[in-house]
Amino acid sequence: MAGKRRVIAYIDGFNLYFGLRESGLRRCYWLNIQALAESLLRPDQQLVVTKYFTARIAGGRAGDARDRRRSLDQKRKRQSDFLEALNTLSDFDIFEGHFLGKDVRCRSCQASWRTHEEKMTDVQIATEMLDDAFDDRFDVALILSADSDLVPPMNSIRRRFPRKRLVVCFPPGRGSVQLKRAAHSSLTVSAEKLEAARFPDEVAKPDGYVLRRPAQWR
Repeated sequence: MAGKRRVIAYIDGFNLYFGLRESGLRRCYWLNIQALAESLLRPDQQLVVTKYFTARIAGGRAGDARDRRRSLDQKRKRQSDFLEALNTLSDFDIFEGHFLGKDVRCRSCQASWRTHEEKMTDVQIATEMLDDAFDDRFDVALILSADSDLVPPMNSIRRRFPRKRLVVCFPPGRGSVQLKRAAHSSLTVSAEKLEAARFPDEVAKPDGYVLRRPAQWR
């Protein structure tokens, strides 16, 4: 590993998830993100750590309709299993933001429903990138996102640390002209790389408990 360029991968979890969903790649939700990051490296690079940014899905509330409550609880369980599978990986850190619930009402029919808005992911990614740059923890930042809110911290890193390189990896079906301009280089993650990086159907935790890929993700 001597002489190889140090890489930190910053993974925007929800940007990746919606890219997979919109591209019909549900089978890739059960994804070994560390393996995916490794597959994106060049031969002269070494992955130091992968940082994954997400937020926990809220389950159903007491006032929800039964079907909606069951659906939200099932989504929360699938995500929880996935995060536990990710926690079996070495040199892998998970950063959790949060969801804000919001009640929405249709002006035409007066129907109402609750939505959730994810908060803090872009701020957390920006903070980690800047901290790592100032502490000289990477030579190359691998940024898997299509969120243009990351342009300002990327511009700051390029201005202050001209020898560090920023590589943007767009989730399938997603892109950003602004991010592409802010990076030294960019690419779109292929379905083939995603398929190859999936976890096996069963992932054993250190205590022996076996996590299984959800049936809905097959």
